[in-house]
Amino acid sequence: MSVPLLSVRTPATSANLGSGFDTLGMALSLYNLFEVTERLPEGEYRSEAIGEGALELADPGRNLVVRSYEIACRRFGVAGTGFALRSHNVIPLYRGLGSSAGAVVAGVLLAQELNGLTLPQEELLRTMVEIEGHPDNVAPCYLGGMVVSCWDGSELRTVRLPALPEDLLVVVAVPDVQVKTREARAALPEQVCFGDAVFTLGRAALLTAAWATGQWDLLAWGMDDRLHQPYRAKLFPGGEVIMDRVREIPGCLGVAISGSGPSVVALVKGRPRRVAETLCGTFSEHGVRSQFFVLDGNGSGAVVQRTFPFEKASSSQGVASGGKG
Repeated sequence: MSVPLLSVRTPATSANLGSGFDTLGMALSLYNLFEVTERLPEGEYRSEAIGEGALELADPGRNLVVRSYEIACRRFGVAGTGFALRSHNVIPLYRGLGSSAGAVVAGVLLAQELNGLTLPQEELLRTMVEIEGHPDNVAPCYLGGMVVSCWDGSELRTVRLPALPEDLLVVVAVPDVQVKTREARAALPEQVCFGDAVFTLGRAALLTAAWATGQWDLLAWGMDDRLHQPYRAKLFPGGEVIMDRVREIPGCLGVAISGSGPSVVALVKGRPRRVAETLCGTFSEHGVRSQFFVLDGNGSGAVVQRTFPFEKASSSQGVASGGKG
């Protein structure tokens, strides 16, 4: 296997965390790796993928890394060299673990690195959010850790919260069904009652305050929600019962649908085995196979590794350091 010219590693993410709809997300210690193995003429691409989505992502025209790269190049005002891409995909697709966000982050960072740009971190992240459409996955994917994001369509603000303690683990159960983001969005009502909005606002405020101050016993309350989970839980087998079962287990500090689902994420202090067994057992009862991961919720952000230096492009864009290592 050839030595890559450049590689970008991006983490899985779990967004929303219940009450933090479209605003909260954390990076997980599960990573995809994207390698550029060859430079090609402008507009020319080759793609191969190993692991998740290997057949689908082998077509450059359907590969979100390539599409995000081209959008970012136009945004940054460069023609953009072509390239051969080799993807090592571990993060399950269409399961609520931010696989698309990782592809977007990788594409934007490749646009900077392959074309010799040095852009401010804020510009790179804003471009990622514009391509993805919302910040809750791309912000932690790029920055790492737990991130609170606010995006109004043009301006972006982010706050990175303190790291989880070492003894607090993240158990993610991934069922063998898919829920695409557009389907999960379509399941949401156009209007919600005032009481449900106030309920979820209070829970989101409690969740971020508890996380910031280390009051982990408040996470169960903070991760409760009435804006999206009651509707999305109906989209996958077992969704309407699984969280109630898991939150009663000693050591489970909170549970939520991960992103738009169907994966379910639980924060666990102590031994994670019973939580994992209950999650997967519930899916099994409803006729669905599943797998689980026990992960660290303090995943690092996107990491760029350069094997060979690239010349600076002629561009007036940015003078500050780019992506986070």
